[in-house]
Order: sequence, then C-alpha cells, then structure tokens
Amino acid sequence: MTHIALYRAWRPQTFRDMVGQQHIRQTLQNAIREQRIAHAYLFNGPRGTGKTSAAKIFAKAVNCELGPAPEPCNECAACRGITAGTVMDVVEIDAASNRGIDEIREIRDNVRYAPSEVRYKVYIIDEVHMLTTEAFNALLKTLEEPPSHVIFILATTEPHKLPPTIISRCQRFDFRQVSLEEQVERLTEICKEEGIRAEPEAIDYIARLSDGGMRDAISLLEQAAAFGSETITLEGAVDVTGGLAAQQFAGIADAVRDRDAGAILPLVEGLMQAGKSPDKCLENLMYYFRDLLVLKLAPGSAEAMGRVSDPARFQAMAEGFSADRIFRMIDELNRYHNEMRHAAHPQTLFEVALLKIATMPEGGSQSSGASATAGAAAPQASPETGRLLQRIDDLERKIEQLQRSGSAPAAAPEASASGSAVRGGASRGGGFGPRSGSGSVRNVKLDSYLAALSNSETAQLRAKWSEVLARVKDARVTVHAWLVDGEPVASTGDSVLVAFKNTIHRETTEKQANRELIEKVLQEAFGRALSLSTVMQKDWQQASSGAVSERASAPLELSHDDPPQAPARPEWVEEAVRLFGEDLVELKKD
Repeated sequence: MTHIALYRAWRPQTFRDMVGQQHIRQTLQNAIREQRIAHAYLFNGPRGTGKTSAAKIFAKAVNCELGPAPEPCNECAACRGITAGTVMDVVEIDAASNRGIDEIREIRDNVRYAPSEVRYKVYIIDEVHMLTTEAFNALLKTLEEPPSHVIFILATTEPHKLPPTIISRCQRFDFRQVSLEEQVERLTEICKEEGIRAEPEAIDYIARLSDGGMRDAISLLEQAAAFGSETITLEGAVDVTGGLAAQQFAGIADAVRDRDAGAILPLVEGLMQAGKSPDKCLENLMYYFRDLLVLKLAPGSAEAMGRVSDPARFQAMAEGFSADRIFRMIDELNRYHNEMRHAAHPQTLFEVALLKIATMPEGGSQSSGASATAGAAAPQASPETGRLLQRIDDLERKIEQLQRSGSAPAAAPEASASGSAVRGGASRGGGFGPRSGSGSVRNVKLDSYLAALSNSETAQLRAKWSEVLARVKDARVTVHAWLVDGEPVASTGDSVLVAFKNTIHRETTEKQANRELIEKVLQEAFGRALSLSTVMQKDWQQASSGAVSERASAPLELSHDDPPQAPARPEWVEEAVRLFGEDLVELKKD
C-alpha cells in the first residue's frame, strides 16, 4: 500500500477518529447537538494535527441527511459526496495558491445563493494566513454579514499573521500536538490492521520524530515499512529517516566530554559517508544534550525526554557534564544551526560547532558574551557586593587610562582650569571607553554627533531602530540581547552612535564579530554603509547637556591614543599661517 493509500485509509472520518483533540471534538459536537452553529471558525495549530480533517468532518456532520448530527453517518449521499469531494456546496480552497482578491470576490458573490445539494454551504480555506491584505479586506465584509446558510472554516499554522478583525469574527480552536502515548497507540493500531510488523522501539522512535504531528507519523511509518521488507526495526527506521542512533550520539558526546578534538573529525566523516545531513545531525544533537540536561536537573521527568527512549542508559553520560556547560553547549549549537541555513559548506560548520563545544572551558567567563554565565559565576553575590565590584572595576580602568596617557591624577584640576576637564570620566568632544587602551572598546569623538542631534539622519535612525533590532534578532538572537540595552542617540550620515546603560553590554556589542553583524544589518536597513560607535549613556548625557557656545570655545580633549598637540592659536594667527606657511610665521610675546 502506498503512502497516499495508507494515509487516506487512516484519515479521520468521524470526530471519534480525531487523535489528541478531545476538547475540540466535544465543543463542536455540543454546538451541533444544541443547534448553536457559528458562521465562522478558525482552526489553528501545528501541521499534521487534524485541522483540515476536522473541518471536513464538521461539514459532513452539519450536512448529514440524518442530522445535523454530532457524528456523520458516512453512509448517506451527502457524507459520501463530501468525503469524495464531489459536493459543490462544500468548497476547499488552498490559500497558498489562491491568495488573491479575485478568488475571495468569487466566494463573496457565490455565498448569496442558497446551497443546491446539502443543508449548508461550507468554505474551508486552508493556510488562510497566505491571503493578501486586499483579499482579507474582501473576506472581512463577508464575515461581518454572512448569510445563514454559509459556514466559513479557516485553517492556519500561523494565526499571528491574520488581521485581528478576522480573528475577532471567528470561533477560535487551538489544535495541540498529539501526545506521544496517543501517537504510539494509533501507529500500533495501524500496523495491526495493515499487517505491518514493527518493533515497539521503532514505533516509539517514529512517534517521537514526528514532533506531535499525526500525519507526519503515518508518513514516516509508511516510509519505514517500505524500507523494511518484513519488519520495521529501530535501525531501519533510523536509517530511512536520516536520524542518528543512540550509539552515534554517545560517540560524539564521549568525544565532547573528554575534550578529544581528534576523535570528532572521524566521527563526522563517518556520518557524512552514511548520507546524514549536517543540519539534521546538529538538530538531533541539540535534542540529545537537552535530554542529558533534563536527566541532570529533573531526574524524575523521564517521560519528558524528546528523542531518548531509555533515559536510564544516559544517566552515566549526564554525570560527565556540568549543567552550566550543557547550557552553553546547547546555546552554541543553536547559534551554529541558525548560521548553517546559509552556509556554503554545512559539513565544515558542523565540525567547527563540535570542536567549539569540545574545547569550551568548564567555567563561564564574561568574554563568552553570555549574561547567564556571568550571573552563574557568583551566585551568592549580593547587590551591594556587585556595586562595590563595579566601582573597583571602574577605578582600575581610570587608572589604566591615566597611565597610558602619561598624566598623573594630580593634573586633573589643572586640566579643569584650562577648560577641558574630565568630570566623572567624560569630556565633551573627548574619547569615551572604559578600556580605551585595550582595544576592546574604541574611543569616540562626540563633537560631530553633538552637532548631528537635530539632523534628518538622526531622526531616521530613531524611527527605524525597532526594525534594526528585529533584523539583528533574526540574524543572531544573542547579539540582540546585548544591543537592546542601547539607545540610538545620533547619526552623522556615515556613522551611528548608540548609548549604553550597562558596561558589559557595551563591551560585548563592541566585539568584532558582533560589530560586523550589526553594521551589516545597518547597511541593509538604511541602504548605505554605516559604522557603529558606542558610548556610555551617562557620558553622553553629560556631554550633550553643555551649551553650544561652550563647545565651540572649549578645545577638544585628546584621545589617549593621540599625540600631544600645541594649544589652540588665535584665528588671525591661523589665517596668517594659511596664507604664508608655517615657516614664515613667527610668534613673539610683547
């Protein structure tokens, strides 16, 4: 039996056949029984959970010649015609290929006419979120004032893409993923009825691999049955679905646990030679480490395992990892999995991901860029201790700056008298950065940004900042977590300035990889190359609060990396130098 024949044979024909949606079945049956049928329904949920099947069963139930009945008889001409798709009054539309306004206008024109064959006209619009805005507007008018003989059933996997005006006019039913036990029971029933022999472990593996979708589970079952001529075995199911067996997971996990980078490459090569997909291997590996984490943190939650059928065999493996390391490994694997979608060489990226988690240090550090790791480094530290440590860190950085600039702390009052004082570590027009000498954060001259506060580029930057954050989040969610702390304050046309409240957030954003990603997003959002500069928010507020006249008259403070310069000369002297040259102008005191 082909897959199409197998799926059709086990496609739900009555509400009793619906797997895992008892709450929806009871609600719809009660509505039919009490003659409280609504004019529009919205069925949403993951793929393969029975949305379209439930819509057809509902269409048969309200149009059954023995009804409307809580269960269709599937024997009368109406039920058989709806099942075969020959009843013209029950229309199923795929919005993915019929998404324009013309198709919806045709529906709007036809709903005025009474049904010719059955009791109700039923329009089933699958993947309704694919409709265009104009089509939604045309459909809205029909949903507002529908004829009494028309029922709309909208099915979608992405209800958040529907306009609120459409959702508010429908009775909404949320289909959930089918539980593992219900899937195993149904797959076992199918195997018995169809004469398919299957190992219980293989059935369990197929059910877990379907991610709660009954349709996907039946598809995988038929695929495994075609592969195994006599019996569906666990090994055969793993091979035909492109997954990894527990032994292969264990081999990779052993190498990662022992930090044996040399053993990883042969394992990856063996998987690729066996025809495994790098992205699928990486995805399954994340599930494997997720199960190790559950075993470590919640040993009593064995039933929550995603892909592991026997949690006890993984207990020893879980003991070889700390919970903090597993958290960071999953985060790294997820980052590489997102990047693999656009990678030219997925196998290389898979190898790099495994080498990265294998050489990952046991303890967390701030350089990793993970706030959760930084928080875990000192779980007993009180808020007061944290503030004191932050103040000590700030003082050490200021001392480092003074040492690198070659000035002594005692020179600060004299500098203040000359008009370029550093108050609270900031000087308008000077360089900002807690670690300017280390290279992790660059010094920023603020004069050009202060002059650009009211220009059109700054207004455009603030207006599109939410879009920039969304693009960064799509590209890499960890970078978004740091950048969201910043506030765009100015743009000079070829550069943008972002002010941060938190020092760690600023330093992490300034890392080369993160900076390059953000600048790439800025170029995509604004259509031109833009460089990123950062500053602490308190320094920016202090610099921007000064008068414009003071800024014009006060000399700029030198960056710590700039060489010393001579004091500023009067304008008439500068004009003389420009006209006659530096060699011919000599200044003498009266």
